[in-house]
Amino acid sequence: MADVTIYHNPNCSTSKNVLAMAQDAGVDLEVIQYLKTPPTREQLEWLVDHLDGPVADLVRKDPYFKELGLDAADYAEPGPVIELLLEHPRLMQRPLLVKGDRVVIGRPKERASELLTR
Repeated sequence: MADVTIYHNPNCSTSKNVLAMAQDAGVDLEVIQYLKTPPTREQLEWLVDHLDGPVADLVRKDPYFKELGLDAADYAEPGPVIELLLEHPRLMQRPLLVKGDRVVIGRPKERASELLTR
């Protein structure tokens, strides 16, 4: 089992930078391209339960979010966030790093660096 799991989007520059940082540091990684292999309900529940920070931060409030006509205020609790990410995995904030029982959003990349060096 890898030391760190990264939920990665290869089209995202921050995600690519964090992945490169982890590889350069020699971290044993499992890389999950979450758009190809979206997390299951059980995985999302675990991620939400162990997230370092507010669950609302797990949702990208990008143009696609706005295009769907969504309201950020509706996604501040675990249940709605999980349902949204099951339906629209591309709205999951990236990169998402898992180390042990800790889940960190790798934005800014300094947050990822802190997790990788512990």
